[in-house]
Amino acid sequence: MKTDVNILGIETSCDETAAAVVRNGSQVLSNVVSSQIALHQKYGGVVPEIASRAHIEKIYPIVQQAIEQSGVDKKDIDAVAVANQPGLTVALIVGLTAAKTLALALGKPLIAINHIHAHLQSSMMDVQDLKLPAVALVVSGGHTSLYECENILDLHLLGSTIDDAAGEAFDKVASILNLSYPGGPSIEKTAKDGNPKAINFPRTMLAKDSLDFSFSGLKTAVLYHCCGQDMKGCSRVTQMSQKEIADIAASFQAAVIDVLVRKTKMAADKFGAKTILLGGGVAANTMLRTELENMANRTGRKLLVAPKKYCTDNGVMIASLAYYKFKAGMFADMSLEAKAGVDD
Repeated sequence: MKTDVNILGIETSCDETAAAVVRNGSQVLSNVVSSQIALHQKYGGVVPEIASRAHIEKIYPIVQQAIEQSGVDKKDIDAVAVANQPGLTVALIVGLTAAKTLALALGKPLIAINHIHAHLQSSMMDVQDLKLPAVALVVSGGHTSLYECENILDLHLLGSTIDDAAGEAFDKVASILNLSYPGGPSIEKTAKDGNPKAINFPRTMLAKDSLDFSFSGLKTAVLYHCCGQDMKGCSRVTQMSQKEIADIAASFQAAVIDVLVRKTKMAADKFGAKTILLGGGVAANTMLRTELENMANRTGRKLLVAPKKYCTDNGVMIASLAYYKFKAGMFADMSLEAKAGVDD
């Protein structure tokens, strides 16, 4: 009787075309990712139509490569999993269409995966003794969300951004400072030479007990700092020294991370969390990882963070989470649709 479960995971929610084969939820047999950073760089952000066309060109070669690298025969793939929400609808449709086609052709079940939940799975893949309940923070270019995690398949949204996501704010501030896209890595690199206390940028906490986030005001504060409160002057960035730019980057980064850590602690205290989970593209930020680790240690909690190679979008997180849905018999049919929003 077959005991191993091999799942093919497909991810096209934004600007990475990715596929992977994972065995039993944690054994990564292959992981293939095609990034579109070069395509979107000159626009300073992801252009949906360009992303969709690139996915169409890459999806089948990427899937084929993932299957070949895994060493698993197609007939031994037990299910096809795909991120169908949330994300750019025109991008999600490409991966969903490919997954449906493969599931039909191989005669295998289809599993629908919430892209955000999969980011959290990246932090739990190799954990043998997960202490629950947990509070989970997902921080990326499109999402900044807090969840209560009762178990791997049972997550409840506690709060999310009401305007810009943290990663989006990083991109926009990088653009203001004439730094390269994507903004997260360039801000982090520049901030290493700056003073995080040089500028007292605002920390928007919203209502007293709110677990929602807002980074639009912080982004605007950086813009005013560089262009003047009335926005009538030209940007001073080209006349700034490298040290001044580094101080702005460091102070901005510190403000974002301060809010993320404080909100996460609020949620952990409120729900008695024993564990804190961190995933998403911005989870690769070293300062965020360090500050959350410090907070977790001070409060007697365990921090589980996605490995940096799995922070950005990938097929491994899709296939890993799908293993648990496979075991629970949670399959989708061919009417499955792509959804831009964050439904469960």
